[in-house]
Amino acid sequence: MATTRIMSMHINKGKTISQCLKERVEYIKNPDKTEGGELISSYACSPETADHEFLLARNAYLANTGRQIHNEVIAYQLRQSFKPGEVTPEEANRIGCELAKRFTHGQHAYVVATHADRCHVHSHIIFSAVNLACDRKFRDFLGSGRALGRLSDTLCVENGLSIIEK
Repeated sequence: MATTRIMSMHINKGKTISQCLKERVEYIKNPDKTEGGELISSYACSPETADHEFLLARNAYLANTGRQIHNEVIAYQLRQSFKPGEVTPEEANRIGCELAKRFTHGQHAYVVATHADRCHVHSHIIFSAVNLACDRKFRDFLGSGRALGRLSDTLCVENGLSIIEK
């Protein structure tokens, strides 16, 4: 049984873009929660420098498009939680990677960090709002939360895990 949630990451008042990204990425990579960093995976970026890489992609996007966006979204964070005892941390990380890949259609860099410090294993996924070509941004469409939930349910069924019945 997995639950999922999507949250946009804006620039916080009084903080730079770099500080906002760094804080979120550092939180999800906490070695006390990720078995010393063993439960961290990434795509099209390095977990160690993802915050800088996301910022570089954002700057390239602004240069490529000429756009200046007020109150812009710089990244998105997903959280996927599993029923206690139903999935190993390694399986949760693999499923989190697949969720990120399918949800972004492989067009956005991401970091997946699975936290195994609680009775329920859960993964945090942060993906860049800017695509890999640095010419488009992810559109958080109306109903994206429902679409994310359906995708997570599909992955759970594919992996023999339970889902939350409505």
